[in-house]
Amino acid sequence: MTLLISSIAPALIIMFLIYKHDLEKEPIQMLVKAFFGGVLSIFIALAIAIPLGLFETAFPSGFLQSFYSAFFGAAIPEEFAKWLIFYWVIKKAPHFDQYYDGILYAIFISMGFALLENIGYVISGGLSVAIVRAIFSVPGHMLFAIPMGYYLSLSKFEEGKESANHRMLSLVIPMLLHGTFDFILMYMGAKAKISPLLAGLLVIAFVAFDIYLWRLGLMKIKQHLAKDRSFLIKN
Repeated sequence: MTLLISSIAPALIIMFLIYKHDLEKEPIQMLVKAFFGGVLSIFIALAIAIPLGLFETAFPSGFLQSFYSAFFGAAIPEEFAKWLIFYWVIKKAPHFDQYYDGILYAIFISMGFALLENIGYVISGGLSVAIVRAIFSVPGHMLFAIPMGYYLSLSKFEEGKESANHRMLSLVIPMLLHGTFDFILMYMGAKAKISPLLAGLLVIAFVAFDIYLWRLGLMKIKQHLAKDRSFLIKN
């Protein structure tokens, strides 16, 4: 029971905090749809990742194999699956009527994905895995989701070329952020031997990148909340 609670608590806490900051609360049924859409996205991601995983052995070195696994085994399938769910469940919903809503729904989708994924890792890995993933992996899914929702909101409230550009960024940027995050971790844990100096540099790179993700995510949340406040004041 302890492991189960520790595996689901991080996602629940994140969803509560993100929902708390919504200026005009979204309907609970829409949030539930987004969350379970995120759960469904795991199976979409697996359907893409499993065939791509067959090519992983073609990259024998630690660097190349880590890169392929991070991007083609994880980031690209997972972020595409979440993005697809957003388009299917949220994009045309009438309740998606504020800038922050895109971020909110994208995070709820990502937490559906992260919660189910986390249960599997924690049950098999134990409490130590639960602690590490609560600090890095589950918040990581949130931080990848923020730019997805940020740019999808811009795309929704714009027209023409700008809308199309932001729609593309809503998919590409989360893939790049997620892939880089996973690549650093995978390369640190690669079977190929790396020097102590390189290992130390990778740790520094990961900490710096994680700080960057948090600063980027908080900035984008503040920007969309400011737009929504300005609109509410004017109306």
